[in-house]
Amino acid sequence: MIQTSLDPQAPLEQRYEKLLKITSALMRRVEQSTAGSGAAYAQFERSARLEKEVRARTSDLNRALDLLNDSNARLAKATETARRAQTDLANAIETVKEGFGLFDSDDRLVMYNSRFCATIGDVKSRLVTGLSFDEYVDLIAASTHLALPPGETKQTWAANRRARHKDEHVNFSVRLAGERWIQVSEHRTSAGGTVILQTDVSDIIRIERRERERLLDDQARIIHATLEHISQGVAIFDAKARLVGWNTHVSELLAIPITRLWLGAPFTTVFAGMLENAPGARGGSLDPLHRWAYDAEPGPGVTFDARCGPLTLSVSARSMPDHGFVVSFSDVTAEREAVRVTTEANEILERRVAERTAELSEAVAAAERANATKSRFVAAASHDLLQPLSAAKLYLSALEADPASVSVRDVARKAQGALGSVEAILDALLEMSRLESGATTLEIADVSLSALMRQLADEFGPLAARKGLDLRVIPSSGVIRTDAKTFRRVLQNLIANAVKYTVSGRVLIGARRCGPLWRVEVHDTGPGIPASQRENVFKEFRRLNATASASEGMGLGLAIVERACNLLRHRLDLHSVEGRGTCFAVSAYAAAAGVQPVDKDQHGDFVCDSELSGRVALLIDPQVATREALTALMECWGLTTLEAASGEEAEALLEEIGIVPDAVLVASRHTEARAAIQTIRQLRDLAGPVPACLITSDRSRANQDACAAEGIVFIAKPIDPAAILTALCSDLPDKLKVA
Repeated sequence: MIQTSLDPQAPLEQRYEKLLKITSALMRRVEQSTAGSGAAYAQFERSARLEKEVRARTSDLNRALDLLNDSNARLAKATETARRAQTDLANAIETVKEGFGLFDSDDRLVMYNSRFCATIGDVKSRLVTGLSFDEYVDLIAASTHLALPPGETKQTWAANRRARHKDEHVNFSVRLAGERWIQVSEHRTSAGGTVILQTDVSDIIRIERRERERLLDDQARIIHATLEHISQGVAIFDAKARLVGWNTHVSELLAIPITRLWLGAPFTTVFAGMLENAPGARGGSLDPLHRWAYDAEPGPGVTFDARCGPLTLSVSARSMPDHGFVVSFSDVTAEREAVRVTTEANEILERRVAERTAELSEAVAAAERANATKSRFVAAASHDLLQPLSAAKLYLSALEADPASVSVRDVARKAQGALGSVEAILDALLEMSRLESGATTLEIADVSLSALMRQLADEFGPLAARKGLDLRVIPSSGVIRTDAKTFRRVLQNLIANAVKYTVSGRVLIGARRCGPLWRVEVHDTGPGIPASQRENVFKEFRRLNATASASEGMGLGLAIVERACNLLRHRLDLHSVEGRGTCFAVSAYAAAAGVQPVDKDQHGDFVCDSELSGRVALLIDPQVATREALTALMECWGLTTLEAASGEEAEALLEEIGIVPDAVLVASRHTEARAAIQTIRQLRDLAGPVPACLITSDRSRANQDACAAEGIVFIAKPIDPAAILTALCSDLPDKLKVA
C-alpha cells in the first residue's frame, strides 16, 4: 500500500506534480506484476479507482488553488493597505512635536517617534521595540541626565514612577541636567495600551522662573524697603526657625554682628549673645522668645521686655500661616525710663513727705532736747566756770590786800591753776560746739600708733605718777587710717578719765590686730561703771562722781569721745566690771601694708635760756588787757616788747623808732583773722622774713592752712604761754636750743 502525504499548505503546483508521480509509480507496479491471477485484476481495479479519486482530488485541488490564489491576492492587497497605514501612522507620529511612545496592553513598547527620549541620550540609544515598561523606567532612573530632587534616590524615583503608572491619567515634570525639564503625560487606549507623551518645557519653565524671580525681586525690594523704612527691628524666620528676612535695625538695636545675619541662619545663631546657654552669652534676655519659637505647640504670639546693653526693647513675636514667625524689636527705653522716673518720683515724693514729716517731728523733739540741753549747758557752764574764776579772783584779792602776809609764788600758782581749769572747761565746750555743728574738718592719713601712744604716755605719765598709779603702754607696730588730731583727742580723754577715776592700781594702754582693724584699748583698775549707767556716761554733763569739782571736768570728756568716734567712723566699745575696772576700746581700719606714717604732731620740746634777752618783739593786740598781760609775760622772758593796737599803729611806730623787730605777734578778734594775716604780710615787707605768730579764737581749718602757707605759727585762744615761748624759741640757732 502506497502512503501518500500531501501538505495542504504547499502550493497547488507542487501538490499536482506529486500526485502525478504517485500515479506513475502505481502503474509501474501493476505492469510489473507477474501474477496473472485475480489479484492482479483486483489491483488494476484498485488503481482505476485510485486514479478516479486522484482526478477528483485534483479537481478539488484546482478549486482550492483558485481560492487560495484569490485569498493571496486579497491578502496582498490587505498587507499593502496595512503597510501604507503603518507608514502613514509612523509619518503622523513623527510629525508630532512631543516625544511619542506606545506601549501595548502587556506594557511592551510597540511604537515611538524620534523625539521620544531624545533629550535623554543614554536612554534613546537603548530603545527597541518590545522593551517592557519596567525596563524603560529603569533606563530613565539610571540615566546620567536625570536630576533627582534633594533627598531622593534612583530607587525611590523608579518606585514612585511605577506607582504613578497605575493611575488613569498621569502628568508630571522631570528635571534633567543642564537646567532642562520635560513634561510627561500618560493616556490609556481603548485596547489597554498606554500612550506616553514627552514635552520639552525647558524654555517655558525658564521664562516662568525669570518672571517669578522678577516678581519676587520686585516684591522683595518692596518688602525690604518697607522693613528698612520702619523704626522697629524685624526678623522673619521659617517653620524650621531659619532666618529668611531682616532689616538693619535688628543689627543696630541688638548689637548683632553682620556675620551672623545670613539667609538660612538658625535662630540660635542669630541671637546667640542673648540666649542663656549659648556660647559667649551675655545673658538670657531673649529666653522667653527662644522657648516660644521651639515649643511643639506655640501660642499665637509672645510679647515681653528685654534688656540689651543700655536699651530696653519691647519684643513681639507672631506666627505665620506657614508656621514661620515674625519677631519685632522696638526701642522703648525712653518710655520705660519715663515710667520708671515717674514711679521713682512718686516714690521719692512719698518718701520725702514721710521723711519731712519724720524730720519735722524729730526737729521738734530735737528743739525741745536742745532747749533742755542749752539750759543744762548754761547752768553747768555758769557754775563750773564761775567756781574757778571766783577762786582765782579771791587768790588775787588776797595778794592785793596784804602782799607781805602771803607767798606770792604760791598764790600765783593757785590762781594759775584755777585759770587753767577755766581754760580746760572752755576748750571742752569749744570742742563740743565744733562736733555738734559739724565744723570739724578731718585730714585722714596714716598714723603710727607707736608714736601716738608714746607721746600720750609722756603727757600723762607725771599726772599718773603724782596719783601713785602705774601707767603702762604696750608698744605697737600698728598704723591706722584716721585724723591724727581728732584721734589723739579721743585717746587723751579716755586716758584722762582713766587716770582721774582710778584711785589705785594701774592704767594700761595697748593695741591689738582684729582682722582689718586695729583695736586701741585703755584699761584701768578703777571703780567700774554700773550697767545702769553705761549709756548715761556718754551724755553731756554726766559724771559718776557727783562730788568732783569743776577742776576735774564738766562731764564732757566721754560725750566728746563718742561724737569724735562717730565723726571718724570708728567703733567705740565699753566693757566694765563694777569694782574691778573699765576698758574703753576704739577700732580703726589698718593702713595699707608698707606705708610709712607721718606724725604731724611730733615736735621737739624746747627750753629757752636767757638768750631771748635783748631780742625785740612787736605785739599787736586791740584788747588792752590782753596786750598788757602778754607784754608783762614776754618781758619776764627778757624780750623787749613794742606794743601797738593795730597794724597801722605798728607801722608808724617802727618807722618812728627805726627798729626792726626779731619777732611779730598779732592777736585778732574772732572775725578778723584774715586781716591779721594781711597785717603780718605787710610788716614782713618792712622788717623782712621775721618769725610771726597769729593769736586768734577762730580755729577754722582755712585760717590754719593760710598760716601754714605763710610760715606763720598758729596759736588758738585761750592763750598757752608755753606755745608762745616754743614759737619764739623755734627761731633760735640750733646751738641755743635745749631738747
